[in-house]
Amino acid sequence: MDLDVFVTAHRAEWDRLDHLLRRGRRLDGAEADELVALYQRTATHLSLIQTSAPDPLLTARLTQLVARARATVTGTRRASWRDAVTFLTAGFPAAVYRSRHWWVPTALLSTLLAALIGWWIGTHPEVQAAIGAPAELREMTRPGGQYETYYSSHPAASFAAQVWTNNAQAVALCLVLGAFLGIPVLYVLLLNMLNLGVGIGLMAGAGRLDVFLGLVLPHGLLELTAVFVAAGTGLRLGWTLIDPGPTTRRAALAQQGRAAIGMAVGLALVLFVSGLIEGFVTPSGLPTWARIAIGIAAELAFLAYVYVLGGRAARAGDTGDVEEADRSAELPTAA
Repeated sequence: MDLDVFVTAHRAEWDRLDHLLRRGRRLDGAEADELVALYQRTATHLSLIQTSAPDPLLTARLTQLVARARATVTGTRRASWRDAVTFLTAGFPAAVYRSRHWWVPTALLSTLLAALIGWWIGTHPEVQAAIGAPAELREMTRPGGQYETYYSSHPAASFAAQVWTNNAQAVALCLVLGAFLGIPVLYVLLLNMLNLGVGIGLMAGAGRLDVFLGLVLPHGLLELTAVFVAAGTGLRLGWTLIDPGPTTRRAALAQQGRAAIGMAVGLALVLFVSGLIEGFVTPSGLPTWARIAIGIAAELAFLAYVYVLGGRAARAGDTGDVEEADRSAELPTAA
């Protein structure tokens, strides 16, 4: 495409659109219709320039012009409590539900990996010896040892806040690193499962696996589910780069990216709940069965939230993406 010829042919339209935008609300009906038509044509021009003859200055000018026109055509709105309620009752659970084909297999395979690591360590004393000296391992696994005192080593409130922050960072990493073809997500998952497997193996080798599970399950069920959801979403985001589906790669990645951002907010709330359980329930004096029952109840509540509310919203067409009015304009694809 000859850029100079293209600019000469369409500059008058761009200038006319800029003039109408400067007039703001003082447009009559015919001028408003003209503004919409010019906005659509300019968006198409921008798409053509970006794909055929990218020019930084011209692209910047038309991008700004299209953004101003879109704001005028679609209008602006302010977020409200209604948006938050809609997000929590439809958008977030729908996004989790729609990505279940990614995070459910991720959860199953990761749990199996942790169990295999735990079995390998627990049944092979030589592997335990490679992890630490006998005295160190006894200090970690004995009654009142490091595995047990870890959950009561700090005041409950500060410990819950610390746990929440650390887990939220892990979830954010899974979501962000998914854009790198999902490979770093697998590394984050492996580290988490390795840590869990080592704990299982060492405590099983000391004959105290029941104690370990009694400490991990109350908060770990919900916490690990949040990590698995984040990892599955990150892997799905990475796969979008490989197979964007029927839309353009840019549009598909933008949609999945927006859903991932919403997922991060929702999972932060889920991790807040698991952090409260880990800070106040896990180290409490409640019987083991009661602590585990609380963890199972929290997990079942989350799954019901996803499969009931999320399933209903997904079947109604909710994708977990932001409202159309809040999205960036998607430029038409040149034929």
